[in-house]
Amino acid sequence: MYKMKGVVPPMMTPFKENGDLDEKGLSDLVAFLKEKVHGIFVTGSYGSGALMTVDERKKVVEVCSKVNQGKIDIIPMVGSTNNRTSVELARHAQDQGVQAVAAVGPYYFTHKEDSILYFYEDLIKAVDVPVYLYNNPKFQGYDISLNTIKKLKSIGLHGIKDATFDILTHANYQRVLVDDNFDVALGTEAMWLSASVLGCKAFIPGLGNAFPEICVQMYEEAMAGDFAKCKETQMLVNKMRDIMYFAGSTQLAVYAMLELRGICKSYPRAPFIPAKEEDKARIKVALQKLGML
Repeated sequence: MYKMKGVVPPMMTPFKENGDLDEKGLSDLVAFLKEKVHGIFVTGSYGSGALMTVDERKKVVEVCSKVNQGKIDIIPMVGSTNNRTSVELARHAQDQGVQAVAAVGPYYFTHKEDSILYFYEDLIKAVDVPVYLYNNPKFQGYDISLNTIKKLKSIGLHGIKDATFDILTHANYQRVLVDDNFDVALGTEAMWLSASVLGCKAFIPGLGNAFPEICVQMYEEAMAGDFAKCKETQMLVNKMRDIMYFAGSTQLAVYAMLELRGICKSYPRAPFIPAKEEDKARIKVALQKLGML
């Protein structure tokens, strides 16, 4: 059975200054990442999926698949406000040869358990690739209980991308849900050390867009059982996460970091506003002090 493994950054989607999808920037970013990491999680929160049209989301998956050429895993986030759109995106992604799809709970409205079960059951029935729950209470607007996730598992849910930022919740997922047919990936780099001790085998680091090397180093240290070294790396990673807030949001900081590293220069989609030049300069100085630039 498929399981997520390793470092799987939630890939940024580059846009042009006028707001159009930047296909060249996207291709450059995929070309960079496919040589560094184990997979990419596309059109999610960092990937601005909710800000794009259905056709644009499909185009991102198509470009990623074309550039990747099967080298690493591609996991598109197909969540939306409704069943029909998410099923359409999932089927398209499957046709592009992705390894799995993930969906945040249907957002805008606050849904009860019966609607949540209906949403994911539609996805599970629509495709043959594994379906993951991207559990992000902040962005979907409500919690999905452990009991509900148990029910989803019983109808074919394959795993969870855990973006609760709660290590006790993650521990419960690992203890209660994980088996040979179900896995849980951590949705942040911030708690990798703790999650790896609990048995986690994959994490989805926003920082990994611009600095995949240190994320892979941290992953490999944990997998080798060198937790003392992994702790040192985790502290450095978390210092870098502090720097990400210099731009007002971690997403905007990653656009700036990609530019600073010369990977690609692109823009976020409105209503997001690019990091100010003074913020970029502050990020640059701080990263230089850490020896990361």
